Amino acid sequence: MVFIVIIIISFALQSFFPWWVVIVASFATCGIIGKTAKISFWQPFLAIVVLWTAMALYKSMPNHHLLAARVAEMFGLKVWPAILALSALIGGLVAGVSGLCGYYFRKSTITPKAKS
Repeated sequence: MVFIVIIIISFALQSFFPWWVVIVASFATCGIIGKTAKISFWQPFLAIVVLWTAMALYKSMPNHHLLAARVAEMFGLKVWPAILALSALIGGLVAGVSGLCGYYFRKSTITPKAKS
């Protein structure tokens, strides 16, 4: 559930806002519906890796990966899939850590009911 929600929210918000909106989407989603710390890290991580990889391929295929190859060359990488993997990994890590922070924020602010 977290995976689907983050992909939809991130895709919609990234159409209008900068890339870092995935931080807000992951934090809020995992803060509201994150079940465990493991889910709150891995689901946003995988969602953004899949989303960013798909969007990069979608935008890069029409120009036969010319820009991606040049950016990879600037970073000292030999092939364009390396820059694709690197950017997806960075986005995934950012989203995963943000989701984990959202989960722990919720856990720290919810006080358990005292038994009387």
